[in-house]
Amino acid sequence: MDNNEIRDLSNYRIEQAKENLEEAILLFDNGKFKGASSRAYYSILHAIRAILALEQKDFKKHSSVIGYFNKAYINAEVFPKELGKSINSARLYREKSDYVDFYIVSRKDAFKQVETAKLMIEYAEIFVREN
Repeated sequence: MDNNEIRDLSNYRIEQAKENLEEAILLFDNGKFKGASSRAYYSILHAIRAILALEQKDFKKHSSVIGYFNKAYINAEVFPKELGKSINSARLYREKSDYVDFYIVSRKDAFKQVETAKLMIEYAEIFVREN
């Protein structure tokens, strides 16, 4: 891939993240906290993948995407450690929401996931713009 294609991919992934965030907010505003939490997680994932696109890294498994991001960016203090904790939390909420019967996501927990998605998009946009 040339630099323009890499930038296009990265920007496309940021747009995906924003779209997922919009969906999360719509679900949250309508009391669908489980769905909001799940869409917020995907927003976070796409924002991370936008960053990884710049180094032409991608993985098939979500856990590998997040694991690599944590190692290369959180542990290296490119992004704050607290963000890494929030991302890991979002992943756990999404897994429980999607796979655990009778799991209920509270309004407070869904709100936290949406806020993490907003923050992750902000970080991704700045990182992509500056790199």
